Amino acid sequence: MPLFSPIAWGADRSVRILDQTVLPQSEHYRELGSAAEVAEAIRSLRVRGAPLIGIAAAMGLVAGLRGQRGASRAAFLEQLADAAECLGAARPTAVNLRWALDRMTTTARETSGDAAAVWQRLHAEAETIWEEDRAMCRRIGEAGQPLVPDGTNVLTHCNAGALATGGIGTALAPVYLAHEAGRRVHVFVDETRPVLQGARLTAWELEQAGVPCTLIADGVAASLMRAARIDVVFVGADRIAGNGDFANKIGTYGVAVLARHHDVPLYCCAPSSTIDAAIPDGAAIPIEQRSPDEVRLIAGRAIAPATVAAFNPAFDVTPASLVTGYLTDRGCVQPPFSAPPR
Repeated sequence: MPLFSPIAWGADRSVRILDQTVLPQSEHYRELGSAAEVAEAIRSLRVRGAPLIGIAAAMGLVAGLRGQRGASRAAFLEQLADAAECLGAARPTAVNLRWALDRMTTTARETSGDAAAVWQRLHAEAETIWEEDRAMCRRIGEAGQPLVPDGTNVLTHCNAGALATGGIGTALAPVYLAHEAGRRVHVFVDETRPVLQGARLTAWELEQAGVPCTLIADGVAASLMRAARIDVVFVGADRIAGNGDFANKIGTYGVAVLARHHDVPLYCCAPSSTIDAAIPDGAAIPIEQRSPDEVRLIAGRAIAPATVAAFNPAFDVTPASLVTGYLTDRGCVQPPFSAPPR
């Protein structure tokens, strides 16, 4: 099992994060004392993964409002709204971010008492969101156990492990529990261009946990499937629409097409908080566009002409028709998802 935590409370309820932009070269932790600092960390991918940024946003509200505990209730709630707006604008695709902020602001409005009492209740709610995610991750892993018999070769794309959640991950949760149970499991890790979350993060955390893995360039997955060397694909999600279409890291759609062509089952792994049943299908999911320099550079070094145009969507949408099943904290489920599972 992973022996690290990507997030924790710091001094005087600041937010302590493992800076994921410098992994695997350096294991560096940062103390974030305001909602604006947490928002910047989310925007810059210092903290990332749909479940984790929801947790970070909830904790960021607590950290950012520490100095407002002596204010009037009205002033405190006004500052809360401003902080939630700042955090909510950090990244548009992952629904967990908005879900956590809405839950925190609703909690604040429904809590009686002065600003100090509301802050204390927000602190408890952030803790609850974190603990719920930890439990949901484990249940996702348990739901996936029948899919990981002894000797299984798994393919995953991007990072949906402990670095992306409050627990053992989503897409990696079945892997970790199978490994814990003593079954042989091996993971092929897509490098995941352009930011290399697979190479930098997934490979790092699997090695930390002692799980056998092999890093591959994104283009290698097709050949491995053709050679029948991949038994199952587990991927995460940043938002799942009501019909089951889901957004995940760019390149996931291509992996899903390959898996269907080669008769390899593909499972979308996510907590129920990632399901946004208010969105009918994938066409309505907002897709974050990131800096072209993420494509033109690798680790700060140019790999293309500085003036060449580059298209850099952070996510793509995989249609439900390519998904074998959805591993959630409610078991292996199928769409349509008719109501928000709150």
